[in-house]
Amino acid sequence: MKSKTSLLLLAAALLVPSFTLRAENASPAPAISQERMQQVYEEVKTPFKYGVVIRGEANQFVDSPSVFRKDGQWYMVYITITKEVGYETCLARSADLLKWEKLGKILSFPKEGWDRWQRAGYLALCDTTWGGSNELETYDGKYWISYLGGALQGYETDPLAIGLAWTKTPTEAREWSPLAENPVLHRDQPDVRPFEKMTLYKSNIIWDKAKTLGSPFVMFYNGKIKGSYEKIGMAVSDDMVHWKRHGADSVVANGEDKQNGITGDPQVVKMGDLWVMFYFGAFYRPGAFDTFACSTDLVHWTKWTGEDLVKSSEPWDKSFAHKPWIVKHDGVVYHFYNAVGDQGRVIGLATSKDLKDAAKQKNKP
Repeated sequence: MKSKTSLLLLAAALLVPSFTLRAENASPAPAISQERMQQVYEEVKTPFKYGVVIRGEANQFVDSPSVFRKDGQWYMVYITITKEVGYETCLARSADLLKWEKLGKILSFPKEGWDRWQRAGYLALCDTTWGGSNELETYDGKYWISYLGGALQGYETDPLAIGLAWTKTPTEAREWSPLAENPVLHRDQPDVRPFEKMTLYKSNIIWDKAKTLGSPFVMFYNGKIKGSYEKIGMAVSDDMVHWKRHGADSVVANGEDKQNGITGDPQVVKMGDLWVMFYFGAFYRPGAFDTFACSTDLVHWTKWTGEDLVKSSEPWDKSFAHKPWIVKHDGVVYHFYNAVGDQGRVIGLATSKDLKDAAKQKNKP
């Protein structure tokens, strides 16, 4: 009996590396069908431009919205740059996703350090369920954001790296606490990949409780090589502090033929069994615009090639319409984005229903 038990244990031990090997060498997930991609587009499209919802103060640009809900109110984390000195991160509040009240800064310039003049924050661990709660989840009793940071003044001056910060009061305009281990990802690490050797940009961290990639926390971010060519890659973590890059290269890219243009600023949500990544494209074809890609395994992505989700069409977004954060609430899709036009760099909103017309009808005598 003892020898039988030993043989069973030995067989079980031998099966473990075999299973791991099969998983690593598994065939890529099949491309998402065009019919399914069209269904996603029909679900998320926002053809109605509502207008500008947040403007900067004097000599200030605003950028990169990310939105969450808590206690019946909506909150937006967004970034500002005044007189092109560097990025800081701010908070705004809304009751209806349309009218926003600025509350103040949550990541401002420190007196010294690797992030002395750049602190651009983006929400982490948001409920990824499409049409779900849109609330932030806590890990280790904390709310989290990731942010790009840098020590040099200017508009996105290289090099930039990625750090994390946390708070217990995400609805208040208080300074978030950066990790002592920051930056968690930077270009001088030994596992840096070719597409991110110049600088690292916006990141979006999701909590994948199924551990599809072996770890619960997955960070998508865009990196840049010399020549301003940007692509989106991944990193994973077991504890939100220590990160390792996943894969040998990027997972979503455009402009590969000429090695130019931007694929960046991802936001990942879950629609049933399908992961959907909203992102912006620029310069590999004219202008800047928001689009999406879909995946079943977080690694292999099928890019949408049809109509853009948002593109330049109004005086206030005539130069660029890009950098998406998209939520669905009460049957309406709200697409917040960075708009650049005759009002400077502002945050605009497009929706799946004509809310401007609805407001007019409501206000008729």
